[in-house]
Amino acid sequence: MMHQMRAEYGSGGEAGGVRLWHMVRGAQSVAMCGRELDPGARVREAVDWGKTPELCCHTCGAYFLRETPYLSAEHQ
Repeated sequence: MMHQMRAEYGSGGEAGGVRLWHMVRGAQSVAMCGRELDPGARVREAVDWGKTPELCCHTCGAYFLRETPYLSAEHQ
């Protein structure tokens, strides 16, 4: 299954910057934690999880790790 990160913006919308990163399955706009996200929100590759200056959703991270195999080549 493919995953990608999708941004959640704060009260200022996209102009205010990313408040939190969530993980979604495929190109969905519903995060793995259940939060509805803007379908047009910024996305990043799943391998960027934990490598952003903004925080990542703890709940999404837990679900993501449960269904993603550890690939040592991605963690060098």
